[in-house]
Order: sequence, then C-alpha cells, then structure tokens
Amino acid sequence: MMTILGIAVLVAAATPAAGEETVSREQLKGLDEQVQEIKSDVLAIAAELNHLEERLLFPSNTQVALFVSVPEGAKFRLDSVRIQMDGKPAARHIYSFKELEALQKGGVQRIYTGNVRSGDHDLQVEAAGKSGGRSFSLKEQFTVTKAVGPKIVEISLSPSRIAMKDE
Repeated sequence: MMTILGIAVLVAAATPAAGEETVSREQLKGLDEQVQEIKSDVLAIAAELNHLEERLLFPSNTQVALFVSVPEGAKFRLDSVRIQMDGKPAARHIYSFKELEALQKGGVQRIYTGNVRSGDHDLQVEAAGKSGGRSFSLKEQFTVTKAVGPKIVEISLSPSRIAMKDE
C-alpha cells in the first residue's frame, strides 16, 4: 500500500498542472517577443555603426564618390567598367542583367568612394559591351578637380562615348 501511494505521489508531481502549461506558453511567447526586439535593436546599431564607419573612413573634406549611369532607355549591353584614379585601380565591375536593367531605367551605381587630396586628379574610365550585335570598347581620360568638401562625379556611359559630370 505504501509503495502504491509513493508511486501516485511521484506521478502527480511529474504531471504538470493545466495552469503551469499555459504559463509556460505565455513565457515562451514573451521570450520570442524579447528576441525580436533585440534583433531589431542589433540591426539598428549595425546600420548606425556602418554610417559612422563611412564618416570616419571617408571624411567629407577628402571624400570623392564616383557613380555610373547610362542614358535612360538605352538599348545596349554594358559588360564591364574599369576605373583608375591617378594611375591606380579604383574600381572594376562586371554587370549582371538586373544591374544593367536598373541602369537603363534611370538608376545610378555608386562604383567607388575614396579619399583624395584637394587638387587635380587623373580619372581613366574603360567600358566594354555590345550594341547592335557589335562589341565596343571605349577608353576616356578626365581631370577631376577636388576642392575642400565632398566631390561627386557621374560617369555616363553609352556605346559611342563616355561623359563625365561633376558636382
């Protein structure tokens, strides 16, 4: 009799009460919400750190940013672009179909961000692609004048020419 009573007490202790199971689910739901809040906070902190890192690495008084564009609605395939600044490689990019499609719809691509001193700088741009079933390869050289403050340069590409606009 004593053994049966002991087993009954052990079974009763091991079986969770209905209220305990509900509390456990509520605790898990609360814990999940806390995890989601923490994830959101971490993503916000990472974005802020990226912004601060960019400001630290590329201060506005020495920053130069190069952007690539094509005329809106242009019907050619841009395969690649290679850019040198002051004789040193600055950027190289091979375009996917989606990237080219975005450029043709009026988008621009930031291809390079760096630091340069004030003054004149040599910018060499090479582009390759296909237009009308024929391959093309263009190479142009420009002078970029950097003053104090950030410098933005747009490189506009077409099968017949490369143009530069700076601000």
